[in-house]
Amino acid sequence: MGAPDGERLGPYRLLSTLGTGGFGEVHLALDPEGHTVAVKILHPQVAADATALARLAREVETMRRVEGPHVAEVLDASLEGARPYLVTRYVQGRPLSAVVAGDGPVEGDDLVRLARGLAEALVAVHAAGVVHRDLKPANVILTDGEPVVIDFGIACALDSVSVTVSGVILGTPGYLAPEVIEGTGSGAETDLFSFGATLAYAATGRHPFGTGPASAVGYRVVHQAPDLEGVPGWLEPVLQECLRREPAVRPVAGELLDRLGAAGPAVRAAIPRPRSSPVATRVHESVGGREPAEVQDVALHEAGGSAGAVQELTTREWRRGRRPVSGRLSAEEFRERRRVVLHRRWVIGTGLLVSLMAATAREPLPEVSLLLLTVYGLVTLIDAAIALFARRNRPRMIVDLGSAAGAIALWAALGAFFSTLTLALALGTVVSVLVAILIAS
Repeated sequence: MGAPDGERLGPYRLLSTLGTGGFGEVHLALDPEGHTVAVKILHPQVAADATALARLAREVETMRRVEGPHVAEVLDASLEGARPYLVTRYVQGRPLSAVVAGDGPVEGDDLVRLARGLAEALVAVHAAGVVHRDLKPANVILTDGEPVVIDFGIACALDSVSVTVSGVILGTPGYLAPEVIEGTGSGAETDLFSFGATLAYAATGRHPFGTGPASAVGYRVVHQAPDLEGVPGWLEPVLQECLRREPAVRPVAGELLDRLGAAGPAVRAAIPRPRSSPVATRVHESVGGREPAEVQDVALHEAGGSAGAVQELTTREWRRGRRPVSGRLSAEEFRERRRVVLHRRWVIGTGLLVSLMAATAREPLPEVSLLLLTVYGLVTLIDAAIALFARRNRPRMIVDLGSAAGAIALWAALGAFFSTLTLALALGTVVSVLVAILIAS
């Protein structure tokens, strides 16, 4: 069924094969506007099932309403003809299964980001009335440390007897909920079980229900407890609740957001520090619907290493709009901080140069000296006025006014203590250095 590179499928031009899954072959492709997308061409046995395709066609419009940074949105679909296909947002990254297999378990703040991102993805999927039903490490793509869930809704939509008989296994043993294995139905609770199993694998590097034949793994899912040894202490209670056998007692995705801090406060795991004292918890809880405490310190313990040493993890909550205590900046925060630094360097550096030039021209060309100071002062005052109206930029206004006052003070000091010749030599040296820097850069 493999499609050659460069072939056109509808309005899409296939570029290369990304991989093959249980339901189809995925290709990197270009849409008519030249944007990269992922095109999944359904396997022949799936395409031959009219009932499954009809169900998928009904689900596509619902799936297209799922939006969020942690889901690969369905953009288009063509379910008629010899080769039906789905088009989703292309996510460049590595599957969680490959990351864990190659780099080992996910730890620390990366594990927190993974848990939060998966919870946010499930909230978006379930809010649209879609059930993923095949959440597993291979269906989670990590891009810049953030997870993106792919293939949501496809397993549920293609759940039909003829498709299963044709060879497609609906779901992965060890990540399917007990109710799916026993054939008693599936709902949003099913995804919560898969969420717990996927995070357990990410945190430990082991499949929580072991390996082996699908029947053996399925038996362990239904009748045995998951292997959570090595899961951090802050995460283990959450996974135990998600991996409960009874669907009704599992938490919903929105509750996970509250627990993991993605719906307002964000839980950030600090670097573990060896400690042997008892568990200490200091929690300021919200009461009567009020906002939670701005900062919440919780000392948590986890068993560390083969020696079983007790360690303490400190987590903090932060309110929306405040930077996480981990110190990581978003791209927008980084750009804003960079702009502030560049502005400060430019204003101060220009002020120093203008002061030196004005002081040099003070005796032979007093009009030029005053003109330089006047122009610099006007520019900084205008910039300060703009910052004053933009209330969040008051530090910028202080830099502008301070630089203008400093330039005048420096001009007066240089003119009073140094001769015109000395200032001219200094100015020539500064200009030569600046020109050399520009040429070198």
